[in-house]
Amino acid sequence: MKARELKRERMVAKYAQKRAELKKAGDYDALQRIPKNASPVRLHNRCKLTGRPKGYMRTFGISRINFREMALQGLIPGVKKASW
Repeated sequence: MKARELKRERMVAKYAQKRAELKKAGDYDALQRIPKNASPVRLHNRCKLTGRPKGYMRTFGISRINFREMALQGLIPGVKKASW
């Protein structure tokens, strides 16, 4: 799944200029002929370590589960478990 997402990212970057030009020109028939995976809407944030799609923390780029484990081990600078 991580490889598939990476492939989509590359395709979005490859067709970004062409998509923008076609949208500006209003040529929606030509837009339909571009691959579906070239649309940036199809991208989904995934954990960099495990590829988990849900519970993604954008600030750190990892899932909530990996974040918690790494924070408890002290691997993330400036983050510690709250206690009051």
